[in-house]
Amino acid sequence: MSDDRDRSAVAYQLPQPTGMVPDVYMGGALELPQSIGTEDPDWVVQDENVWFKPLVLSVSQGFYVNILWVHKAGVLSRHRHTGPVHAFTLRGAWHYLEHDWVARANDYAFEPPGETHTLVVPEEAAEMVTLFHVTGGYTYVDPYGKALGYEDVFTKLANVRAHYERLGMDPAEADKFVR
Repeated sequence: MSDDRDRSAVAYQLPQPTGMVPDVYMGGALELPQSIGTEDPDWVVQDENVWFKPLVLSVSQGFYVNILWVHKAGVLSRHRHTGPVHAFTLRGAWHYLEHDWVARANDYAFEPPGETHTLVVPEEAAEMVTLFHVTGGYTYVDPYGKALGYEDVFTKLANVRAHYERLGMDPAEADKFVR
């Protein structure tokens, strides 16, 4: 019996599968600053008063995980999903015009593929900070479904690389998020 307990604390001894990608580890990934500044270059400007911080950009499986930080009230976007989305609200509040719930800190929302909705940060919220796991892409649309733009893991990666370049960093630094 003592042999079983001793072996349970031994790391796996065989090689990992050929071609397996390395883990992504980010200590303190959910420790959020009070405001966004230049001390963390991983916060990427998406729009005026809107930033995202990539955690994983899975170009091989077509998904991304990022933290979205919106520091303004009002309509952020109207979009349709091609895949499922998981949302974990970290601070502030947000909702969709098409639903009767409001996501607040510590809330979770699942958004099914094919759904179109209009993201709003309510007037009483100073900000919205939410971790999104997005599979597939978003098509930005007008109120009648006419396509206005598109976003997916590849456009996110391009935005991170361009952001790093603007900061004078090597755009290849963005590869730390790519799997």
